[in-house]
Amino acid sequence: MRLLSYNIQYGYGRDGAYRLDRVAHVVKSADIAALQEVDRHWQRTNDDDQPALLAQMLPDHYMVYGAGFDMDAATPTNKSRRRQFGPMILSRWPILWTRTHLLPLHRMITPLNTQTCALEAVIAAPNGPLRVFSLHLAHVGVQERMAQIDLLLSLPATSGPWSGTDDEPSRNWTQSQAEPPCPSSTIWMGDFNMEPGSAEYHRLVGEAPYHPGALYSDRWVDAVAYTGARLHTHEKIIAGEQRLRQLDHVFVTPDLAPRLRSAHTDADEIASDHLPLWVSLD
Repeated sequence: MRLLSYNIQYGYGRDGAYRLDRVAHVVKSADIAALQEVDRHWQRTNDDDQPALLAQMLPDHYMVYGAGFDMDAATPTNKSRRRQFGPMILSRWPILWTRTHLLPLHRMITPLNTQTCALEAVIAAPNGPLRVFSLHLAHVGVQERMAQIDLLLSLPATSGPWSGTDDEPSRNWTQSQAEPPCPSSTIWMGDFNMEPGSAEYHRLVGEAPYHPGALYSDRWVDAVAYTGARLHTHEKIIAGEQRLRQLDHVFVTPDLAPRLRSAHTDADEIASDHLPLWVSLD
C-alpha cells in the first residue's frame, strides 16, 4: 500500500507556475493520499474549484475535502459560493465516512494566522478499515501546535459518526446500515510544521533519550524514523542560509508499525514547494 502525504501549495510549484495537473500526476500512483493547502474559489488560483478539478483528473480515486478556512465568495449568479482552504483525502477504496475537526487558533497581531483543520476518514482498505487523518498544523508557533496536537490526541478512538440503536426507524436515520466502523488502526499524515526532535514531535512519539528507536505502546510511531530513512520535505532560506527541513510526517499507531516497509521523497518533483512524502505499508 502506497501512502502519500503532500502539501500541494494550492498547485503552485517551485518554478512559480500554477499547474494542478502536475499535482494530479504525483497523486495518481498513491493508494491513499493526504493533501494539504487545497483551494476552492481563490483569485490566486483562477477561482478554480480544486477539489472538483482533482476529482476529474483522478477518476480512479474516491475523495473527500475538509474546509478549515471558509469565507463568502458569492457571485450574482451563485450566492452560495464559498472561498475555502483545507485538506483532502484520496483513496483507491471507498471512504466509508468522514468528519472535519477545527484546530485551536491563536489570534495574531503579526504575522497572518489562519484557521486550519484535520480531516478524518475511515477507508475500506483490503485488509480491513483504516482510520486516516490529513492535517495541517499551525506555521506560527510551538504553543499553538501543542494545543492542536492535544486536541487531536483527545479525540475519541472508538466512536464514528453515529452509534447506538435507531429508536426512530420510520425516519430511517441509519438507512438500514450497520453502525459504521471506527478502527483503532490509524494513520496521521500531513504538514505538521515541526521537525523531528522538537517538543511537538516528542509529544507524539514520547521521549526515551537513552534508548534510540524506543516505541511506546500508547504513542505514535514515526514511519520515516521507523524505516530508517533520512530525508527532507521542504527547503527554505533562513538567515541567509538554505535549510533542508522535514516538516511533513506520517505517524501510525503501534499496531501498524510492523507493516511499515520504506519511506522516501521525490527530490526532483517541482509541483509544490513541499516534496511528496511516500510511505510503503505492507
